[in-house]
Amino acid sequence: MAADINPLNYNNIPRISGWSIVIFAIALPILLVLGVRITGERGMLGLLTVFFVSGLIAVAVAVAPMRAWALPALGFRHAGWGSIVLGSLIALLISVAVTQLGIEPEGIKQAMEVAREPAAFLASLAVMAGLAPLVEESVFRGLLYGWLAGRWGGAVAWIVSSLAFAAAHMELAHIILVLPLGLWFGWLRWRTGSLWPSLVAHVMNNALAVAAAALLPD
Repeated sequence: MAADINPLNYNNIPRISGWSIVIFAIALPILLVLGVRITGERGMLGLLTVFFVSGLIAVAVAVAPMRAWALPALGFRHAGWGSIVLGSLIALLISVAVTQLGIEPEGIKQAMEVAREPAAFLASLAVMAGLAPLVEESVFRGLLYGWLAGRWGGAVAWIVSSLAFAAAHMELAHIILVLPLGLWFGWLRWRTGSLWPSLVAHVMNNALAVAAAALLPD
């Protein structure tokens, strides 16, 4: 029973079922269509907001039947500060390293152009460095990883969820850039058993990118 759940004991957390994946896959496009129609958004930042809010709601709907177990099943469990700090530092190093490849995907260019507008900076930071990492981590290192790990183990969940995370960025140049980060985020999830290290690392990485786009000269 929910009242008997001890948040310090995760041995008995129910596995994320295949039905949760199915529910998410059905709910997301429906919510996206409704969101765009209701808001009438056509701008980049507005569309990103609708997309990620829809994703967050779809995840919530998918795990709602798990009730009090939903957040622990997604990976929102205790993690040591050492893994969070080290995970974030290494993620930033990886991010700096991949930028040396000289690849600049069109999708990133468009998103960063919005961040360069002074009036849109705070909103860009909230969406791209707050909402986006929360949703992406909940989907790929939470929902998908949890389902895979429950059936084929952590190693398979790490690799498959990392590849899915990269593939979801669609554009080949973007996939190449985010795959190393995706593998690192997935490894953090696997080794710590918690979503917090990868989530904080993801937030820090995106925040740095948004701040750099807004503050550094072209």
